Amino acid sequence: MAAPRFTGVRTFMRLPHVQELDGVDVAVVGVPTDSAVGFRSGARFGPEAIRSASILLRDHNPALDVNVVETLSMVDFGDAPTVPGYHLETLERVEAFLRPIHERGAVPLVLGGDHSLAIAELRAAASVHGALALVHFDAHPDVLDRYYGVADHFHGTVYRRAAEEGVVDPAHSIQIGMRGSVHAPGDLVAGREVGYEVIPGDELAAIGPAALGERVRDRVGDRPVALSFDIDFVDPAFAPGTGTPEVGGPTSFQALEYVRSLGALDIRTCDCVEVSPPYDPAGVTAIAAAGFCFELLSLRALFNGLR
Repeated sequence: MAAPRFTGVRTFMRLPHVQELDGVDVAVVGVPTDSAVGFRSGARFGPEAIRSASILLRDHNPALDVNVVETLSMVDFGDAPTVPGYHLETLERVEAFLRPIHERGAVPLVLGGDHSLAIAELRAAASVHGALALVHFDAHPDVLDRYYGVADHFHGTVYRRAAEEGVVDPAHSIQIGMRGSVHAPGDLVAGREVGYEVIPGDELAAIGPAALGERVRDRVGDRPVALSFDIDFVDPAFAPGTGTPEVGGPTSFQALEYVRSLGALDIRTCDCVEVSPPYDPAGVTAIAAAGFCFELLSLRALFNGLR
């Protein structure tokens, strides 16, 4: 309450913008890239929009009864370097930027950016923690082999590559919320071919948050977790600013309930991706994304509170 929230530099939650990691639990990192999207671009502006929307976030999460700011020491670490139009180079630079955060024992909260960035995020995390258990909220499974016959690294291939490279453990990973029209029968649950457990959107709606939380915890156990939240998991009525919107998803409230149901997880990296501000002049999508980032931080705060 010392100054109006619309004043000052737009860091995430008005955190200090520093690149010192002594005693830091969470480092917020923007990855402004959208060189690997298949439909609507604009996610390179996602980190900036999420940061701007986050200035209204406060300390305490009443739904989970945890004070995020008191429990976690957090900084805004700035943006990872990217090279527009040179996607493989971008992935290498993002991985190199994130790896020291893990080496110093902090957890990156990654603001996307398109979902292809997750392979760099996972490589950096796995180099320190080993293969991670993936918890993946999305309208799309992102397990295609290639795009247009040539692209191995695209926002729709990231979790096939992650399994192939061994940076995630599919046997202890889960994908949640897949829906929409598809090219062929079985596309929504294609992650099962890779070894992931998959809960498609219609099944998710039927089982509800409590059952989801149980299934995720059973699948993950006590393993280190990578938690990825693609904003198109939410129905475009509530998050229109995204590259590949799919109707028929959960409301923003329902999505919050699903995330909160997970409880305390040993999150070692987390992200919120695919926010494309040019398709949402009102900023509703960025506001939702900032809220979901707060929930991801809250899950990590719950875990820290148990230690």
